[in-house]
Amino acid sequence: MFSRIKEDINSVFDRDPAARNWFEVLTNYPGMHAIWIHRLSNKLWRNNWKLIARLISTFSRWLTGVEIHPGATLGRRFFIDHGMGIVIGETAEIGDDVTLYHGVTLGGTSWSAGKRHPTLEDNVVIGAGAQVLGPITVGKGGKVGSNSVVVKDVPENATAVGIPGKIVNPNGKSNGNGKRDAVAKKYGFDAYAVSEDNPDPVAKAIGRLLDHIHLMDNKVTDLCKEVNHLGGNVCDAELPELSVGEFVEDEKKAAERRMKEVESFDPNI
Repeated sequence: MFSRIKEDINSVFDRDPAARNWFEVLTNYPGMHAIWIHRLSNKLWRNNWKLIARLISTFSRWLTGVEIHPGATLGRRFFIDHGMGIVIGETAEIGDDVTLYHGVTLGGTSWSAGKRHPTLEDNVVIGAGAQVLGPITVGKGGKVGSNSVVVKDVPENATAVGIPGKIVNPNGKSNGNGKRDAVAKKYGFDAYAVSEDNPDPVAKAIGRLLDHIHLMDNKVTDLCKEVNHLGGNVCDAELPELSVGEFVEDEKKAAERRMKEVESFDPNI
């Protein structure tokens, strides 16, 4: 049991840059708490202690904001980021290394008994607010964009976005032979839904920006090579890594600045 918990915590560090240490993950990640409680309720459910299993599941929902039916099957290193508003149905099956963001529903489209909820294979990522409905399968490495509604199978390594879900990069073939993905990874951004035929204008704009960055990087590299070839000495140092904190004004400095503005305010103006 403890080895599985350790494995879960380590998987958080791989997928959430906000995680700072194991104690923080252990105490402040409701998605993890929901998964750990589900393991208990699922074991009771499989041993036919169904009422107790449902009671524990309901308690977990109250505690974490995540509703996982005790009959659902969860794989290893499953990660629920933020967690609030997630619903996972009874016959849902989730593989290893799957990531769900807040507001995701793995729901059914029928009142008939039997398999009626989705199957997510290994390494699937489901964006915030997405609805994956019915006994469909999202193949290995598949992705679903935020706020999409998917009611048909998603092939392996493909991305589905929109309402209804549309496959925008079948077989994982991204525009520009993977150049966008490489640039996005370089700058710490996941470009899984920024293909050319994406119906989301914001995603299209991000995709064009990534193309522009890639082109500029190549031109600067070529320019540096030519300057060095002529005897110059430029571009020896690597570009510094970008940090979100660098673009956020320090709270203390901001407070001091506001205080100076108040003190300098002339009521006679």
